[in-house]
Amino acid sequence: MKAKIYVNNEKFIAGTTLKDTTELEHNNMALHVCINTDDVLQNRKKLATTLQCDVNDFICTQQTHSANFHRVTAADIGRGAVQKDTAIANTDALYTFEPDLLLCSFTADCVPVIFYNEVTGLVGVIHSGWQGTVKEVTLQLFQHLIHHEQCRPQDFHVQIGMALSQQKFEVDVDVYEKFKNLGYAHEFMYYNAETNKYHIDNQQTVKKQCELAGIPSEHITIDPTCTYLSTEGFSYRQDKQAGRHLSFIMRKSTGN
Repeated sequence: MKAKIYVNNEKFIAGTTLKDTTELEHNNMALHVCINTDDVLQNRKKLATTLQCDVNDFICTQQTHSANFHRVTAADIGRGAVQKDTAIANTDALYTFEPDLLLCSFTADCVPVIFYNEVTGLVGVIHSGWQGTVKEVTLQLFQHLIHHEQCRPQDFHVQIGMALSQQKFEVDVDVYEKFKNLGYAHEFMYYNAETNKYHIDNQQTVKKQCELAGIPSEHITIDPTCTYLSTEGFSYRQDKQAGRHLSFIMRKSTGN
């Protein structure tokens, strides 16, 4: 099981799975884009073994590029874990205070955001493709956590996972305008006159949204791996049949 672990301490474990040509469906983790659901379930079970948890501890959503988020409780355990129709509907971000629940986000070029609060023990994941970024899903969730869940922004630590690089994220003027209208993304875009395309750094835009919520920049880490260029990356832009990475975080019960 090929995975990149970003955090593993006495309180939290977080990371992402990687594309691996030696695994079933190249280690695809997504039931909504697969050839064989049994193969994906085998991959998920391997991940669970690696993380010393059970596949039924996974909690997944039906991602729709929305700005919707959901507070996970113990009642949600196993939603979307072994069949896609039980996943939490129309939701692109999850958070919880509960231990031993693996929060999951699926990406193949979109920006995954993994975070924890070292004081409250809250953990969460966000799926922010360009549509989620212009809807400010990350900013909205952190503002909610600060104003409604009594979290202090300086207590958050954020990992922005591997995603499509600015070099490979080419867009037309319509998408450029949406980022421009945010009012703070201009420095993360450039124009290529030869191709008449704009290039956007979605990871840096999401980092800016974290900073706008008050999270210190030194608490935000970006994985610079490009999903298009890396052999370990699933890229929808490169291959419309691509599988998906699973970005995850779990609060360990020993961290209570």
